[in-house]
Amino acid sequence: MPVELVTFGCRLNFAESETMRAEAGRAGVQDAVIVNTCAVTSEAVAQARQTIRRLRREQPSKKIIVAGCAAQTDSQMFAGMPEVDRVLGNDDKMRASAWQDTRRAFDLDDGEKVAVADIMAVREMAPHLVDGFHNGQPRAFVQVQNGCDHRCTFCIIPYGRGNSRSVAMGPAVEQVRKLVEGGCPEIVLTGVDITSYGADLPGAPKLGALVKQILKHVPELKRLRLSSIDSVEADRDLLDVIADDERLMPHLHLSLQAGDDLILKRMKRRHSRGDAIAFCDQVRRLRPDTAFGADLIAGFPTETEAMFAQSLALVDDCDLTFLHVFPYSKRPGTPAAKMPQVEGRVVRERAKRLRDAGEAALQRRLASESGKTRHILIESAVQGRTEHFLPVAIEGGIAGDVRAMTIAGHDGARLSV
Repeated sequence: MPVELVTFGCRLNFAESETMRAEAGRAGVQDAVIVNTCAVTSEAVAQARQTIRRLRREQPSKKIIVAGCAAQTDSQMFAGMPEVDRVLGNDDKMRASAWQDTRRAFDLDDGEKVAVADIMAVREMAPHLVDGFHNGQPRAFVQVQNGCDHRCTFCIIPYGRGNSRSVAMGPAVEQVRKLVEGGCPEIVLTGVDITSYGADLPGAPKLGALVKQILKHVPELKRLRLSSIDSVEADRDLLDVIADDERLMPHLHLSLQAGDDLILKRMKRRHSRGDAIAFCDQVRRLRPDTAFGADLIAGFPTETEAMFAQSLALVDDCDLTFLHVFPYSKRPGTPAAKMPQVEGRVVRERAKRLRDAGEAALQRRLASESGKTRHILIESAVQGRTEHFLPVAIEGGIAGDVRAMTIAGHDGARLSV
């Protein structure tokens, strides 16, 4: 039986899960479940552990393989779970040799349980990471970068992903071309910190140069999206593309994290509140209908009510439409874990207020769409997405088609046509 996948976390994890599925299949691994974990919060790690225990109860005969960021940062904890048969680190999980070793270990019922290399020693992207994934879906993800050179005080991800490394522009462009030739109308460029793209490559090309090369050399590509970006790293070429090429979708998700300057400094972020607002204003001057999303953390250590109010106000000041709200999660080994902590009840209450503000902002955006003509990518027989990534309820249609439709209204969750 082919392997089953359970994936937690970001879009990058979902892209890598498809590569793992392919590598496990090529290696002959069968009758197994791969749990691709996330380490961004302690809750994500707890969810993975709960899922592993449930899988063992429900499928006692299957091998359980744990991979991903939490497997990298906490390999011995997972290895100590009796339900787990194999632990693969973030670099190992993408390598054919690791899956061949896994199959041999399972066949012989022997071998090392843990295969987790030093992620900080990894300097290059494995070539197969450029394969992206499509599986006949109308939207494909292409990983162009991995790792992070920054050390935000709350974040454990660099210890799970390693330092920043990039895919050369030529192979990245070729992968996009291959997916488009295969019938995929929309590509999403993804990575851990994609606006740091290229610093490790000859000539140090930036993300904007890569985007320009993709749009130039794959003219058949209908739609291009970017995953989360760090606005302070947005280069001139990227801004030019935002202004000049409608194939780059007018939806940007920003890694903002907070709206108070002192908290941003304590987070070791590289932008200020004013920088965030100025970037959104600049992009809207170039492309007025751009929709913004953002990651925001509630209850970071030392955050007062007045500081939190600055984050809450950022929803309106940047005119954010989509919020990813994270209650601050104490991660052992990070500097923020040693700072004075905000009471858990207060953290949860602030997170709820941020989510409520985000929901109100989304409702305003949905209401503002009535009467407008949007080009909708059909995802399935019942749903599509506008250029701004707003969901649209539809009836019929062929997945992968892009159709111009007039928005009639919304039901609070999706637009209607």
